[in-house]
Amino acid sequence: MDRATQFIGQSGAFLDAVERASRAAPMRRPVLVIGERGTGKELIAERLHRLSPRWGEPLITLNCAALPETLIEAELFGHEAGAFTGATRVRAGRFEEADKGTLFLDELATLSMAAQERLLRAIEYGEVTRIGSSRALQVDVRIVAATNEDLPRLAEEGRFRADLLDRLSFEVITLPPLRARDGDIAVLAEYFGRRMATELAWEAWPGFTEAAMRALEDYLWPGNVRELRNVIERAVYRWDDSQRPVDEIVFDPFDSPWKPGPAASLQDASNPVALPMQMPAVSAHDAVSDLRGAVDAHEKAILEHHLARHRYNQRQTAKALGLTYDQLRHCLKKHGLMDRSGG
Repeated sequence: MDRATQFIGQSGAFLDAVERASRAAPMRRPVLVIGERGTGKELIAERLHRLSPRWGEPLITLNCAALPETLIEAELFGHEAGAFTGATRVRAGRFEEADKGTLFLDELATLSMAAQERLLRAIEYGEVTRIGSSRALQVDVRIVAATNEDLPRLAEEGRFRADLLDRLSFEVITLPPLRARDGDIAVLAEYFGRRMATELAWEAWPGFTEAAMRALEDYLWPGNVRELRNVIERAVYRWDDSQRPVDEIVFDPFDSPWKPGPAASLQDASNPVALPMQMPAVSAHDAVSDLRGAVDAHEKAILEHHLARHRYNQRQTAKALGLTYDQLRHCLKKHGLMDRSGG
């Protein structure tokens, strides 16, 4: 498995999912991978293929949500020349391309009911028929399907074929979200940080400050590992001093006091009253048991952030924070930051 598809993590929930995939890999039967966006469903599909006897054969991927309903069946099963408008030549479908190998169907829940019916027949009988043809073709394909939807609920509501769900769920691997993977945020942050530092040709990896790591741990990560990777790589890329630990984490790259808002009328645009600025949150705290300690920690993090941004120039830092020079120095002494700020 190459560097871009490594599994990084040490939590029990994550390792259990990986172990289940490893056990299912040698089997010929279908596997269903369930998980939120960014949890690594495609990596599990690749693991199932690479550890199977089919590892030397094709691994074909189809994102079922990327194609309109009118084209999905042609993409899966192929078509003959003239089968429909625009079909100027014969085209093999993904099933034929994956013959003897693995077909990974991502976003499975978006398949139309007609496509689900043809998919069930292909799995049951191992044969597909190109659109516009009357001749069935035998194929030997192992199916791995993935979704972030609750398929049993969709089946109960009549929006997904229950018989297809039964056929696909020989093994179901449910991937835990990043927020449930105890200890893995720090491990992944270190891994992606070191890799980005190497890409930037840094001589050494300085790591993250305690405040930055605390912010990473407190964030809920709705985009899971994919989002974490983007946040870490962006933080390292934007950090100007490779000798000091990274201390600035931006979770939302679109967050700006100048970002476009809802369309306003010309009258609103000419209104001289300024809109309130929204400051990006440094970190998210789900529960605070010590208010004074939390406020002090937040104040210290803000001071460290602005000191670094203004290259430890105290007068510029004071101006940016709306403080007098003496007020800033009082705050620096309070939080033990005088040595770092050159005071």
